[in-house]
Amino acid sequence: MDKRTQILNSLYRDGREETRLGRSRHGQLEYLTTMDCIDRYAPYPGAVLELGAGTGTYSLALAREGYRVTALELTDGNVKILREKAKGQPRLTALQGDALDLSSFADDSFDLTLCLGPLYHLFDPRDMDRALTEAIRVTKPGGTILAAFLSVHAILCCNYLRRPPYHVGAGLEENFEGDLKTVRHFPEQGFTGFTVEGFEALFADKPVSHIATVSTDGPLELAEDRADFYMTDEDFRLFSAYHLAHCRDRELLGMSSHLLYCCYKR
Repeated sequence: MDKRTQILNSLYRDGREETRLGRSRHGQLEYLTTMDCIDRYAPYPGAVLELGAGTGTYSLALAREGYRVTALELTDGNVKILREKAKGQPRLTALQGDALDLSSFADDSFDLTLCLGPLYHLFDPRDMDRALTEAIRVTKPGGTILAAFLSVHAILCCNYLRRPPYHVGAGLEENFEGDLKTVRHFPEQGFTGFTVEGFEALFADKPVSHIATVSTDGPLELAEDRADFYMTDEDFRLFSAYHLAHCRDRELLGMSSHLLYCCYKR
């Protein structure tokens, strides 16, 4: 087992991923926004491949909507939960595997390819390129690819500026080179971040047409860290409507912890 897989098995062994998108307002908004992008941009009905499917929250929802879903997950703990869900859903196939190795899938196989987790945990630029190249390869021409990434600035704010002791120096050292511009990626981070332009540049030479780069959770992760944070269902409904109206606005992307690159395969 390689170092990356060991780290990921450790990160996801407690099963918390199963409730991540439902237990907080920012998780709920991330789910809502991602599903909205799928509804807007993905062919329906069709074949879906979800890479880094976690415990299958999206895969199960899409299977219930009528898609034929293949869910690929690397980590042992998440795969166990994912396979249990697939037992009760004939349109969902759960497999253990790595987004870096899609050799078992033919070219042009899927109408929609979701890469909603792998880029959080790829640290070598060659692996980033390989994962995206493979995701595009197995997608049909005209099909949709959605790739999620983390804002490096949000990682700094959420992990090092939320509460004392702030450890700003440690946060800067972990995420940036000495010029404070060049983003660092290394396995011990666990989760790695990107600038918006840096992530978009990964697709520069790929056979895709960019649709939008989307903020999926806005500023809610930082807001929810307040001890007195409270949002009623009605306030969340109103904020969600506002968010969906503006989540593609370029000037607001930096407010988000989680972002989504949406494109079509040419």
